[in-house]
Amino acid sequence: MTIKPKAKKFRIRRNPASPDASPPGEAAAARPVPAPDADSSAGAASASARQQPQSQPDAARAEGGAKPLSGQVSSARETSLETDMDAIRQEGLTGRQLRMARRVAQKHDLPATSDFDAVRLLREKGIDPFKRANMLELVVPQNKAQPENTPAAGQNVQLPQTIPAAKTNLPSTDLSPAERRQREISDIQRDIAARRRRKLALLMGRLAFFVMLPTLITGYFFYVVATPMYATKSEFLVLKADGAGAVSGLLSGTQFATSQDSIAVQGYLQSKGAMLRLDEEMGFKSHFTQDWIDPIQRLDPNPTNEEAYKVYKRNVKIGYDPTEGVVRMEVSAADPEVSAEFSRRLISYAQDEVNHLSEQKRSDQVSESEAALELAESKRREAQRHLVELQQDGMVLDPEGVILSLRSQINTFEVQLQQKELEQAALLDNTRPNRAKVAGVEADISRLKAVIARLNDRMTDASEGENSLANHRVQIQMAQADLATRDLMLQSALQQVESTRMEANRQVRYLTTAVAPVASEEPSYPRKFENTILAFLIFSGIYLLCSLTASILREQVSS
Repeated sequence: MTIKPKAKKFRIRRNPASPDASPPGEAAAARPVPAPDADSSAGAASASARQQPQSQPDAARAEGGAKPLSGQVSSARETSLETDMDAIRQEGLTGRQLRMARRVAQKHDLPATSDFDAVRLLREKGIDPFKRANMLELVVPQNKAQPENTPAAGQNVQLPQTIPAAKTNLPSTDLSPAERRQREISDIQRDIAARRRRKLALLMGRLAFFVMLPTLITGYFFYVVATPMYATKSEFLVLKADGAGAVSGLLSGTQFATSQDSIAVQGYLQSKGAMLRLDEEMGFKSHFTQDWIDPIQRLDPNPTNEEAYKVYKRNVKIGYDPTEGVVRMEVSAADPEVSAEFSRRLISYAQDEVNHLSEQKRSDQVSESEAALELAESKRREAQRHLVELQQDGMVLDPEGVILSLRSQINTFEVQLQQKELEQAALLDNTRPNRAKVAGVEADISRLKAVIARLNDRMTDASEGENSLANHRVQIQMAQADLATRDLMLQSALQQVESTRMEANRQVRYLTTAVAPVASEEPSYPRKFENTILAFLIFSGIYLLCSLTASILREQVSS
């Protein structure tokens, strides 16, 4: 194994080939250390302070008579330089600071071999490489036009310069870049503030002209000029009588039972016909043509029906609530009493319309039932006539009874014939029968057979042919059945006529007033504050839309 040699490091350069090496004292004397400048930095002072304790041991050894070592020894300057380099490295300078020191050294024409050497040389020259003024000098170019008696850029001014007394010393009008920049920034800020004030003044002027002025005019109209209108509110329902039909039984008690009637009444009250009827009875047009009503709500002296109808729709508001089945009406007029009377008349018109809604239907039902009754009567009359004709043609009122009678006679004679045959057989069973009795029985038997044969012939003649009793009997039975059917149809028609007449006489639908119209004591319209705020919002929206459109167009044109 090998052991690494451990030896102390001496700053001695040994040269065994030169026997005439001078002693250390002479070498030190041969290499004089230059005296530091009075302006040197703290690093140079510290270097000289480190050289002094190193020279003291050498002097002590020389006085003690120790034998000097042979070789080349570094001078105190070289040793101090290396020590300064080590101290600079230990300061922990950043790469940015080292690059800045190299640039400052190049600016001052210093032969720096490295970044740390540049820091050392600058400190020896009395220049702080990290001073802010030195850093700005690298960015801001120096003024090449220098006055007289001014040192060059590479020289360091150590003493105040003298100025000739003949020249005048006046303050310069030139400003420094920082002051000029601050002055320009102040000018820009003042220009921006003035521009903002001017734009704000223009904006306020436009808002005042396009928004505030129309709003003030609108508010003045609503508060001062507009005629107060008094509204009268009322509510009514359209109901259907109980048992008015099968469908009404399913939907009775709900709003769907009379929804169509309520909608029809609402449409009628909002129609031009209701307006014309109200004008004929109450003078609707004359009320709204009075001079003391404001121009917007007032009608012309001779208004047309269309103009009056516009005012009618604006002042008569009717709504139907399908969830409750209630019709709500609001009538506005310049006089509260007139408004209430208008409302009462319109409710009466609605009542008449409800009564007329089913009138046509009821009249049609009565006429149809009466026509059905007349048809049933005519058909029954024809059936009776046909039956009478059949009975007259056969000269037999009851053919079936005649046939039954013949059948009963034949049956009777057949029974008697059987009895006579039995009696004859009993007489013939005797050994010596009585000839007189046997002849009498045989005569009875022959007579009975003749009668039965005659009845059978009659029965056969009655059952065969078109004019037989059987055919005649069938026709009579069909006529009787037809007559019975016509009797039932006639009875049903009579009942239908009676029920239809009862339904027609009874009121199926009727109108009931839930909220009666009452004259108002205070005006309901116009709503001054709400209308003024609404006008302000409308004008603001219009101005905003116009401003956005103008700005977009301006941007498109400029681009």
